[in-house]
Amino acid sequence: MTGLITAVALVRPSRSLYDLEAGSVKKKWKDKAFAAGTNREEMELAAKEFGVDLWEHAGNVIQAMRKIAPELDLVGNLG
Repeated sequence: MTGLITAVALVRPSRSLYDLEAGSVKKKWKDKAFAAGTNREEMELAAKEFGVDLWEHAGNVIQAMRKIAPELDLVGNLG
């Protein structure tokens, strides 16, 4: 999930996690050519095992990644 989220953040004009929402990840999810190396089935299974909706899980991961955005070099141009 973190790899997919990172890829989505990097193609956005802001290149930041701070303005990224789960809905943006969901849009890219549908494009199987985007981040083709990510295992979508594994991500779906993980969310199911956590007992949460996949997009709720994506939102939770985004929130967690925002805490370390500077270390991930995903602050982008939002500062």
